[in-house]
Amino acid sequence: MVPDTSTMELAAALRRLFVDALLRSLPGIVQSVGKGARRLVEELAAPPTMARRRAAEDDFKSGAAFWLEGSLMVLRHALSNGLVPADVPPSSTVQGGRQGFSLVDNETIEAEILSSRLALAIKERASWEFNDLRLRMVFLERRDELDVNDVLRPDVVARIAVSSWRAAGLNHSTWRILQTMLHDEFSLFAAEAYHEANVHLVERGVLPKIDLRPFVRRSAQNAGGLARPSVGAFVETRFVQDRVSSRGGLHPVDQDTRPVTTAEGATGDGRGHVEAVLGRLNRLIGRHASDSRLAHPHPVSSDLNAAITRVQQDLAVRLSSVGQQGQPWGSQGTAALLDELRQHRQGLKESASTADERATIEVVALLFQSILTEDRIPAAVRLWFARLQMPVLRVAVGEPDFFATTDHPARRLIDCMGACVMGFDANNMPLEGGAVEKEIKRVVQVVEAYPDTGSRVFQTVLTEFERFLEHYFQNENEASRKGVSLAEQVEQRETLAIQFTIELRKMLDEVPVHDGVREFLFQVWADVLAMTAVKSGLQSEDIKLMKRAAADLIWSASAKVSHEERADVIRRLPPLLKVLREGMDRSGVGRAEQDRHIQRLNQSLAAAFTARTATISRERLDQLMARLETLEELLPDVDDLEIDESLVLDLSAHESGDLEVVAGGGSTPTPAMTAWARELQVGNWFMLDYRNSNDSVQLAWRGMHRHLTLFVSPQGRAILFQQQRLAAFLQAGLLSPLQDESLMERATRSALAKLEENPSQLLN
Repeated sequence: MVPDTSTMELAAALRRLFVDALLRSLPGIVQSVGKGARRLVEELAAPPTMARRRAAEDDFKSGAAFWLEGSLMVLRHALSNGLVPADVPPSSTVQGGRQGFSLVDNETIEAEILSSRLALAIKERASWEFNDLRLRMVFLERRDELDVNDVLRPDVVARIAVSSWRAAGLNHSTWRILQTMLHDEFSLFAAEAYHEANVHLVERGVLPKIDLRPFVRRSAQNAGGLARPSVGAFVETRFVQDRVSSRGGLHPVDQDTRPVTTAEGATGDGRGHVEAVLGRLNRLIGRHASDSRLAHPHPVSSDLNAAITRVQQDLAVRLSSVGQQGQPWGSQGTAALLDELRQHRQGLKESASTADERATIEVVALLFQSILTEDRIPAAVRLWFARLQMPVLRVAVGEPDFFATTDHPARRLIDCMGACVMGFDANNMPLEGGAVEKEIKRVVQVVEAYPDTGSRVFQTVLTEFERFLEHYFQNENEASRKGVSLAEQVEQRETLAIQFTIELRKMLDEVPVHDGVREFLFQVWADVLAMTAVKSGLQSEDIKLMKRAAADLIWSASAKVSHEERADVIRRLPPLLKVLREGMDRSGVGRAEQDRHIQRLNQSLAAAFTARTATISRERLDQLMARLETLEELLPDVDDLEIDESLVLDLSAHESGDLEVVAGGGSTPTPAMTAWARELQVGNWFMLDYRNSNDSVQLAWRGMHRHLTLFVSPQGRAILFQQQRLAAFLQAGLLSPLQDESLMERATRSALAKLEENPSQLLN
């Protein structure tokens, strides 16, 4: 069926609206990223990290205007037909750009990686809205799929951003440093723009309710189960399955993938579900109060601000006396507190000047009613959560983001503290009077002390609390301290091994070395150097001995044409082999494997004796030895090092009685699961099914770039995961959050249910 003119005009108008929205939003995105770069520079960090952040800020400042200009130019071109050229934008298109250049292969690959990551971030945040829009557009235009260069596609938006970035002369390293901010800004825009586009189409009668069944096509042969479906039918079926999964329904089951058994849907972290609940809550408030509270931040009215201050002071005095007198706090104490808060709520509503303020007071009260009746929060900590209600109310009235996004610092702080403490009672772990309770107390008192700073104080204490947890598990928690120390040693060894391998490859790139020796140095000796450095230090005599052994091995394996050279090799070979075995012993290489390595090296030396290898001059060897002696000064910076799965050695060699290394198990993870694995937070509790044991464990440590993750049980069992293996366990349901919902998610859902049952209580 050919679409008529009116439907095509509607589709074209929709794309123009989307492009117009992006044109309007881009200057704000650029400005926000610039501010984020400034904040990074102001944060404390190691000197090399601070230097890179300053360089990134300078790079962004000098190229931001050109980036914006190039992006806007491409988008204006898309206004005509909604399509973006596949090769946009070449550097020459940006008038006045800082420099002209041609992309080399490595830069092209890097740009594709950055673009795909940005597209994934957009899809994760806006998958539901984009899928709805996608279905409505293909329905309008009577086509099977959006054009690959359609401006509505997340990957096309990402391509515009990344290509324009490089065309403006901005570095990819700067993008990586600012990546979190870039992902947040673009994904937030996309989620809002896709939502508005869907509203626009629904208001014009385009698929008000989407039925997924017509989009699943099956061939006649496949109906009987005798033939495989066509590629098109398979793609469409998987798309619908992904959509059903994103809505929290059943997951599609692949042959190599066991479905996740949690209720969060395919994304794992449940973010889409939480945002859906927040959306319902906002719509409910809008129907009974107004939508003005969602438009922009506004100050709290003076009467309400004074009333909040009075209640906050009363609660501080009342609850502090409970803690000082050591009074028991059980269900009766909680009931009395809730009754007191209800009385305060009525007084607060009387002080409110608008319906919006009264509605916000009611919703925040319901949120904390749920939090304070959560039995899994220890009683000693519940008092401090109660004292957070007034500061949260003040920020909720003044900042609409509190009800609009899961990323608001106040929500994240409550979730972070809740996730950390809700596992203690379940394991009979003492919390009262300990370091965690003291830190929560400090956090709440800091928030109370700065009532006029809005969400900034919540963001500050959230960062401090996250740092506290890292320090706590590393230094103060008896169950985790040893495991964290071992995990850090594992990471240090793995990182050094990769660094040594990279630098050895550079050093030997133009040196004629036998393949057997080259392979041994990269795959075995780099790890020996790393292990020696971890145990003895980068400046120790042991590491110098291992470096000299590497140089001796390279020289010994070069062509030996004279009798004197051969005699010298034979004389030096026994002590060299002794050092090689000592090094392999040090790094945990078994005797049988050592024999195989030595045998292959002997073959390389035999080739040198028959002059089948190239000769290395004494001058070249001296240069090589000089570089080996200063190898640690040449190593690539740790912060710039991307640890790829393929580079990492077999972590099972680190297995010990005090540290279990997960080397197998789970099922093939989806990209969404891998992304969720990277987002897990220190302090959260999980159930782990591993080695015939089902234990509650707490995430105690995240390594550099979150490549390694350590979980510790209350009994001190330490289990170390690599990122992909962690995602595989999440995918298979072998590792699952101890709490199905975060504290704020459960509280929001509970508040919504009560308000939907009785909306009049919002304003009464």
